[in-house]
Amino acid sequence: MTFYITAASADHIHQISDIWHRGWHDAHDGIVPDALRRLRTEESFLTRAKNRVQDTLVAISDEGVIGFAMTQQDELNQMYVSEQARGTGVARALIEAAEAHLREAGYACAWLACAMGNERAMRFYEKCGWINQGRRPVEVDTQDGPFTLDVWRYEKRVG
Repeated sequence: MTFYITAASADHIHQISDIWHRGWHDAHDGIVPDALRRLRTEESFLTRAKNRVQDTLVAISDEGVIGFAMTQQDELNQMYVSEQARGTGVARALIEAAEAHLREAGYACAWLACAMGNERAMRFYEKCGWINQGRRPVEVDTQDGPFTLDVWRYEKRVG
């Protein structure tokens, strides 16, 4: 699969939102509390994608956006790849681009939160050199305010 990675623009928001909505539910339904699952509507992902476009890298192929990664300060905050792009190297390229972005922003160590039970993501992060630092509570943003969720915290030296 041929693709390139670039900074996201307003033109990418709807595709980012769609990948995020589908990917989040694919990875999290059944492992996060139902109260959080109900808050993760299509509209909530669209709003969040609009609010975070300036912090987002996208992978682009002939079909358009096929994946994205968002950073927030020293955190790899979100990363999703479309179903058709899984297993093609897109995720690896996105995580490496996000790590480089964090390093260029001056961070020596980056972190990410992985939902407990998301085995596919855990295997991927570990394969990419991220180290599980244990269970932590984090507050995730929702349209109803912060929602506390227990996650696995992963860290990696990027600087």
